Amino acid sequence: MLRQSQHERTIVAPGATIGILGGGQLGRMLAIAAAQLGYKTHIFAPEASGPATEVTAHWTQARFEDADAMRAFAAAIDVATYEFENVDPQAVSYLAGRVAVHPSARSLDVSRYRPHEKTLVTSLGGRTAAWAPVDDLASLHAAVAQVGAPAILKTTLFGYDGKGQARIDTEGEAEAAWTSIGQPPRPPVGHAAILEARVDFAAEFSVLLARCADGACAVWDVPENVHHDGVLATSALPASPLVLAQAEEAVALTRRIADELDHIGILACEFFATAGGPVFNEMAPRVHNSGHWTIEGAVTSQFENHIRAVCGLPLGATALTGARVTMENLLGADADRWPKFLAEPGAHLHLYGKSMRAGRKMGHVTRVER
Repeated sequence: MLRQSQHERTIVAPGATIGILGGGQLGRMLAIAAAQLGYKTHIFAPEASGPATEVTAHWTQARFEDADAMRAFAAAIDVATYEFENVDPQAVSYLAGRVAVHPSARSLDVSRYRPHEKTLVTSLGGRTAAWAPVDDLASLHAAVAQVGAPAILKTTLFGYDGKGQARIDTEGEAEAAWTSIGQPPRPPVGHAAILEARVDFAAEFSVLLARCADGACAVWDVPENVHHDGVLATSALPASPLVLAQAEEAVALTRRIADELDHIGILACEFFATAGGPVFNEMAPRVHNSGHWTIEGAVTSQFENHIRAVCGLPLGATALTGARVTMENLLGADADRWPKFLAEPGAHLHLYGKSMRAGRKMGHVTRVER
């Protein structure tokens, strides 16, 4: 689905250098997509190496707060983006004063801090789980009394793949849950954690939307997602009838979020399919694990469309390339099954070049049935 606007775009032509904040597997796949369109990439990351090291022209190792390194980075690139939201928005704002950065610091600020994203979604007519802010053990007990149990305690910042979360089935488990998430300190502005009511859902799905500066949008078919221990295990299309019945409402909300943020690039929103309709879970202002299937399963991948949007190019078509598409994450030793995947007709293997660690995302395999 495409929507066009009459506003002008600023085009960054092929041959230019795209700066990417973060050098993980998402940065790796962004760099590969950029190279296919004739762009060079320059990674800025605190680590000395990472999955993107082998596929980028330049790598700057420095803290995101290093103003001198960021200034030199800005001078070496033509446009910038980021591969994950655990970046200091002040660093993005600093960089944005010197070069175009997409998505903006506002998209980053809203999506990385849970109360901001829930407040925004509610203001735009979306549904979220009931929630309450938490700053210490006393306020956690108050939140349990307000929200009820079962519930999930989540840090407001730096949570991903189930990290920074703890289940609370009864009020008596509050203290153990607070300890489990590390008793996070309250940030200078905002709250340390939130307590969310557990949502009774039948399925999980996500909306992947690409948006350009002029408001043009492209949306992929919604994948139905299965998580194990908070980590995405599989994404499959077409989704079940229940998810498909709720997809239009979820897509419309995602469009409103993107427009409100004046978002440029990929915006991923995760939803619960419930008896009362879609319930918003969380968003990511970047390419997303539940969109990895688009590399082979769609005419244009989420990575290519992110590069297109960031550089002001027309967005590519998002239609499926097969009758059924599934993506399976490879965690830890799952990646050792690579000979089996390579011998499997219709399977497409992606390994990220990481050192082996239990539970770590080592790669993914996508299956396309024609």
